[in-house]
Formats: sequence, structure tokens, C-alpha cells
Amino acid sequence: MHANPHRIRQITHGPRHHWFGYYDKLQFDPTSRFVLGMQVDFEHRSPTAEDQIKIGMVDLENGDRWVELGTSNAWCWQQGCMLQWLPGSSGKVIWNDRDGDQFMARIKDVVTGESWVLPHPVYSISPDGKYAVAPDFRRINDVRPGYGYAGLNDPFADDPAPQEAGILRIDLQTGKTQLILSLADIARLGQIPNQTLGIKHYFNHLLFSPDGARFIALHRWRYPDGSRLTRAITANSDGSDVRIVCPNGYTSHFIWRDSNSILAQSRHWDGNDGWGNFLFEDIDGGGDVREVGRGVLDPSGHISYLPGGKWILNDTYPKTEARIQTPHLYEVASGKRIDLANLHLPAVYKGEWRVDTHPRFSPNGMMVCVDAPAEGQGRQLHVIDISDTVKRN
Repeated sequence: MHANPHRIRQITHGPRHHWFGYYDKLQFDPTSRFVLGMQVDFEHRSPTAEDQIKIGMVDLENGDRWVELGTSNAWCWQQGCMLQWLPGSSGKVIWNDRDGDQFMARIKDVVTGESWVLPHPVYSISPDGKYAVAPDFRRINDVRPGYGYAGLNDPFADDPAPQEAGILRIDLQTGKTQLILSLADIARLGQIPNQTLGIKHYFNHLLFSPDGARFIALHRWRYPDGSRLTRAITANSDGSDVRIVCPNGYTSHFIWRDSNSILAQSRHWDGNDGWGNFLFEDIDGGGDVREVGRGVLDPSGHISYLPGGKWILNDTYPKTEARIQTPHLYEVASGKRIDLANLHLPAVYKGEWRVDTHPRFSPNGMMVCVDAPAEGQGRQLHVIDISDTVKRN
């Protein structure tokens, strides 16, 4: 790690490895004191059904003490086990697990220790904490190893677009589950770019809007050669009123700016051949699409808005032969970029078990947590203090 003006501190340590995974989950509790993480004792290979990880949280106000909360047998390197604080709750966390031949979700109250089980794994949770939506993790594991869970086979593996699989809605109070959008339905909706025989449809990357009325999902299809294309869609929280937001076959990372605008990465937009970050405004009314931060904001990183919407938090994949990953802030008003750290990713971290920094912000907007290897300790959690930057600007 290189010296930089932002204070960065490693909050977990070896010999075991720690990480969090995806960038759009609530890693910090509402007070910004406790930071969730996962603990594993190996790296550099795919998880098997027998590989169990530990779930815990780091107490930033008590010497970065690791507090164990549970275990999971349903996880992957890129997105972990969907571990997150339950929105609207001050002390409950949720994560996915597997018991025998069933994937599930566990909710635990970290204050009382009480816990209970839901009969289906979750992906994105509504801001009021009452509902979740989820894709079929068995299918994802089949078509995109590293994002699904080992242990159970896709029962519809031979069906390119099954009617019985797709996006489920889970009532977190009752545990009731309901298929609200099937792969068969989405495969029939609108134009599928480069449609050929042998393509296999799946959903990934679901995220509720800030007001909880709609969610976004990536509708992806894989070709026999392993390549894939993607459409970004939104739907009401019950799966109705499906709309294609980005239809051209190229959508990557995204985030809601507000409940009617989405910042998403795409390419071949406005005659531009490369990838960029595009703001889709007034998506219900078919509003404008404009590029944000061209040549400054990385076009392939993991994007989110800090509270208040004045800053975009992002990162990069490894750059140059030195393989440096750079979490950075982008000030929307000025177009200025501020790099937060330069983190070396050794070449052994590649493909499915690479370590993306996946920057996540604290609710108070003053800290960013990233995943990055530490010298001789493997992947660990690090917190970057950004308070001087966001207060000064």
C-alpha cells in the first residue's frame, strides 16, 4: 500500500482471511460502529459444498474486536452470503445459509442473540426491511461460477428459460415466498440482442429503489462459448410493470441515484464505443440519458452515491503491470476525482477468487470499507477515513 492523505487502517488480521463482498449492501450498522464481515481459512480455489465460513462483525470502538455471529454454507467469493444489516433495524443482520438440500436465510438479533430462519435465500431487501427479492442461486452457480452457491444443482439446467424459475419475493415476517418474474416471461419481453440458439437466461444483481416501490435486476443470457450479454430491467416490488431500462445488451454495475434515476455502466451508447457511466433519469417517464464523469470516473468500477448524492464512490480493477486497484471519490458538481488508496492485488488473485475492493460507505458518510489483500495475511477488511474530504469540499 502506498502512502496517501486518507487514513486507512486494517481492521481484520490473519491468519484467517476476512472480506465482505458486494458494494451495495449495508455493511455498517446504523451507528457506523459495527462492520460486518466473513471469515475463511483458505483462498485461491472455488468453494465446495463442505466449505463453511464464519460470520462476524468488527467493533470499531473497541480495538477492532471481531465478534462472531454465526456460520454459512452458502457463499461465493464475489458476493459472499448476502450478509447485511436488515434495513430499518438497529441490531438485526441477515445472511444466506444452506441446511442439507435447502438454501435459506438466517436473521439474527446481535443484541439479544435471538435468531430465526427463512425458507429461501435473499438478495436485495426493501428499505423498510419487510420484503426481499432473490434470483435462483442454483442457476447462477451453473452459468456463472463465483456468484452462485455450491451444493445444489439447478433443476432446470437443460431449460434455456424455465417458467418455474426466476425472481422470488420473500416476506421477511411470514417467510412466504412467491415467484414474481419468471425467466420464460423475461425471455419473451422485447428484443433480445444477438438472439441465437443455445442461449441460457438468468437473473443476477437485484437492488430495491430507495423508496422500495421498484427493484432493478440484470437479465443476462449466456452463449454456448461462455460469453454473455445483459439487459437492465426494473419492476414493481411485486414483479409487475416490467420495463427495460438499458436494452442494448451491455449493462454492468449500477446504483439508484434516487427512486427514479439509475446510474449504470454501458457501452455503445450515443455512438461511443467504449464503456461509460450513464445516468438514466426519470426512468418511468423515459427521461434523458447522459454520461457522467467521462475520462475521470472509472467506467468499470463498483459505483454508489454517498448519502446526499454529492459524491460518487467507485473503484478500479487492477491497472498497469503493478496491478493497482484505486478506490476513488468523484464530486458530481465539480467533476473532480479524489483517489483514496492504491492497493496492490497480487497476480494469484484472479478470475473467480479475485479480490475487488467493492467500496462500501458508512451511514454517516465518513468512512469507506474495502476488501484488499494484506502482506502475508490474504484478503482483509480495511477502513478509509474520508471525513476530511467530504467535509472540506
